[in-house]
Amino acid sequence: MKTETSPKYRPAKFWPALGFATLAGMRSMSAPALLTHHLSNKPSWFLLNSPLQVLQKPWVATGLKLVAAGEMVADKMPGMPDRTAPPVLLGRLLSGALVGAAWYKSRAGSALAGGLVGGLGAVAATFLSLALRKEISAQSGADMAAVGVGEDAVVLGGGAALLKAVG
Repeated sequence: MKTETSPKYRPAKFWPALGFATLAGMRSMSAPALLTHHLSNKPSWFLLNSPLQVLQKPWVATGLKLVAAGEMVADKMPGMPDRTAPPVLLGRLLSGALVGAAWYKSRAGSALAGGLVGGLGAVAATFLSLALRKEISAQSGADMAAVGVGEDAVVLGGGAALLKAVG
């Protein structure tokens, strides 16, 4: 039996980090909001004495949830820049890097490796989700904002499933 003290114990790092990164690519603030929700309810000893330990604070989780909700509303507003515009893409990359680094570190892994997985995953998900959103809009004739509401549902449902999976 593998336990946390067993030398063979290796908590899941890659796939959950990639899951959080995918969410960051779709909605940049949803991934940190979901991760801080998890970490504030199930803090990790591995984040203590790390700058990332702030992500375990309930007030941070609450604040990020509010910002994530605001982002979902703002996404549908006319005149919002494309998610692949350099400053917006950088924000998604940084969001993915943050959640990847925090997840890896919380699971006794390398924050650097997690940051790379998260950042690269978020950039890939940004382009893929935009292409999918445009294609769904073109094929269905639905307005991009309406398709964005569906994307919000995917982010929320996917985030809930991810949180359930990581326990």
